Amino acid sequence: MSEPNLSSLLWSTADLLRGDYRQSDYGKVILPFTVLRRLDCVLQKTKPAVLAELAARTRAKVNPEPFLLRKSGQHFYNTSPLDLKKLLGDQDHIGENLRAYIDGFSPAVRDIFVSFDFDTQIDRLAKAKLLYLVTEKFANADLHPDRVSNAQMGLVFEELIRKFAEISNETAGEHFTPREVIRLMVNLLFVEDDQALTKPGIVRSLYDPTAGTGGMLSVAGEHLATLNPDARLVMFGQELNPESYAICKADMLIKGQDIANIKFGNTLSADGLPSQRFDYMLSNPPFGVEWKKVEREIRKEHEERGFDGRFGPGLPRVSDGSLLFLLHLLSKMRPQQDGGSRFGIVLNGSPLFTGGAGSGESEIRRYVLENDLLEAIVGLPTDMFYNTGIATYVWIVSNRKPTSRKGKVQLIDASSFWQKMKKSLGSKRRELGEQHIEDITRLFGAGEEVTRDGVPISRIFPNEAFGYRTITVERPERDAQGKVVVGAKGKQKGKPVPDASLRDTENVPLTEDVQAYFRREVLPHAPDAWIDEEKTKVGYEIPFNRHFYVWKPPRPLAVIDAELKVVTDRIVQMIHGLSQ
Repeated sequence: MSEPNLSSLLWSTADLLRGDYRQSDYGKVILPFTVLRRLDCVLQKTKPAVLAELAARTRAKVNPEPFLLRKSGQHFYNTSPLDLKKLLGDQDHIGENLRAYIDGFSPAVRDIFVSFDFDTQIDRLAKAKLLYLVTEKFANADLHPDRVSNAQMGLVFEELIRKFAEISNETAGEHFTPREVIRLMVNLLFVEDDQALTKPGIVRSLYDPTAGTGGMLSVAGEHLATLNPDARLVMFGQELNPESYAICKADMLIKGQDIANIKFGNTLSADGLPSQRFDYMLSNPPFGVEWKKVEREIRKEHEERGFDGRFGPGLPRVSDGSLLFLLHLLSKMRPQQDGGSRFGIVLNGSPLFTGGAGSGESEIRRYVLENDLLEAIVGLPTDMFYNTGIATYVWIVSNRKPTSRKGKVQLIDASSFWQKMKKSLGSKRRELGEQHIEDITRLFGAGEEVTRDGVPISRIFPNEAFGYRTITVERPERDAQGKVVVGAKGKQKGKPVPDASLRDTENVPLTEDVQAYFRREVLPHAPDAWIDEEKTKVGYEIPFNRHFYVWKPPRPLAVIDAELKVVTDRIVQMIHGLSQ
């Protein structure tokens, strides 16, 4: 059976749910039942051997789990004599038997159904007198691996996830990243390593700390498989939302992958993989979400562990935790001597420039740039995500930059690379076409400055171009006669007393000499001014849009006058018409 037909068959369960379920809740039934039926079919052949092994090991009073896994030939097993077909033979006790069947799965699989809150759906379906009908619908769907491969089943499940996300688009953006954005990020992540990734038997690790429904892990796996079918990408992830966590684990399980490395919980306050480091990482953390709930744990780690922890460089303001995820990913990079790492993260515009010199945000940018970790930032079109239309940016960060990129940052303005969607999904009205993805990947891969039709779309800057010193400019306090007031004691003795009301600050680019700037920009206007050296701070910001601004001269005055005359003549005529 083809994937579209199969997903349509499974999704047709919606016809049974209509009326008793809201459309946005269909996925709460269809997704776990699809997982259940697939696992049911996968274990069908080995079920008798598993049950026999269970009996033997129980008699011998030894832990049966490793033996059951070996007999099942999978990363999971089921010890119940029931299956979905057998459940249909006892209609009166189907809810009770369905629970017993699910309880027979190995712990990692049971965890999926707990996270789906499947128990609630069993009660809800039973109350609506739909449990038997829905179970029957799925029991009759042939999802046996001889008929539907892991790859095909993965595509089916992803199609169901996509449909679920689309009809729930008011919250989908929190847990679902548009597939074409993921494909672009994966391309940018792997493009410089394509040759290395085609070596026989290559094994690489990939991590997503905000795994959502697992889309980034899936697309990265598919991409590597096309480069090298013999390569193996070991997946790791963590997700806070229970339903998304369940979908992520289910998707991986359906594709035959080990789900032991997918953790549940808040990545920032309780890292589920504390000692792990990874080759590649991808993340689309929530935009502009405050971290008040986990503030105590994060501040404690920052203050007590410093650079030995994850948040040594600094902490952003509590109203936006995006940069905390950037710091978390930095802490997960393999050391250079062990091969290093590269990661891609989607952020909104705020982390580029929010916070002045000395602020947490600026210190985080300073750490990234002064350690030469930022390879590129790609500005995406607006209206790309399901729950927001704001501008977004993909940061590519690496501690193993190729020689040609060392000491530099590439900025790519891809805001014009889009096509209109046939149907809007929430705030998502635009998408990247295949050609757009190829073009952006090529721009990044080339690592050069590019201008089209007089408009820059790729620019290269030295790291220090984003740094500046904030200097504090003081002017003296004067008495009623205009005479400079001098300090009488302490450090200020004999020195002019600064007038706080005249105090000002200036940002001086790191590439420029402070004294030369001061003589040129300040002293001609305030000859009595001086710099308070003790207050000088270094800051970093990335004014992305400013670097791609193209000045357009105003229209000639004669043209503007002519247009105004047309408008005023029309107004005069309208007034004349009203007065008649």
